[in-house]
Amino acid sequence: MGVATEGEDERVHRPLLDPAATAAAAPDLDTLDELVTHCRACPRLVRWREEVARVRRAAFREQVYWGRPVPGFGPADARIVVVGLAPAAHGANRTGRMFTGDRSGDVLYAALHEVGLASQPVAVSRDDGLELFGTRITAPVRCAPPENRPTPGERDNCRAWLARELELLRPNLRVVVVLGGFGWQAVLPVLHAAGWPVPTPRPRFGHGVHLTLPSAAGGRDLHVLGCYHVSQQNTFTGRLTPAMLQDLLREAARLAGIEAR
Repeated sequence: MGVATEGEDERVHRPLLDPAATAAAAPDLDTLDELVTHCRACPRLVRWREEVARVRRAAFREQVYWGRPVPGFGPADARIVVVGLAPAAHGANRTGRMFTGDRSGDVLYAALHEVGLASQPVAVSRDDGLELFGTRITAPVRCAPPENRPTPGERDNCRAWLARELELLRPNLRVVVVLGGFGWQAVLPVLHAAGWPVPTPRPRFGHGVHLTLPSAAGGRDLHVLGCYHVSQQNTFTGRLTPAMLQDLLREAARLAGIEAR
């Protein structure tokens, strides 16, 4: 699963161990998304995601798990990017689409639909007809990690995919919504390297934190919004309510120039 064989296209073979070189050469998002799915750069994550796909949860025993790295989801001209943490073992690692098939995704997509950024409030599979409007969802780590805890080295191995994704989105990108402290720590260095200088010391994460980063290349400013992660730990305890999430997404839409409900 996900292993390239002799004679396969070189674009598929190279990312197995060297995502940095391969991501940088991707000419567009469709190519990048395909390349992501073949990455095997982190042995621990490869073993875990494939073991989960083999054993499966009882409720999904009859389903065929995706069991590979998960690409971003959303249009190539997105003005808003939502950055999470990593695929859930029995969510995106099962369905192959970010935040699809788990309770965190239920909360996120319901809020996106409520404010007019998604075509429907539920996400159950890659072929359920869901569309995002002006919005793309991605993560700094593309494989499901044990206990939802990727290591710093795994995060760094994966950084090239996010860096190239943001670079390709740059012509239209206005707002980055970061879900949780891990994503915040991962995305700020990527933005800085991409030409949006981040202040030093780097601003601390918090719900509702709003950074405005001027483009060093003379382009548009980028708005970065912090949001508590849509994990069950936050949503079940009321730390993050649907109203809080919807308000923040409406603000993201306003900053991006998208009419929200």
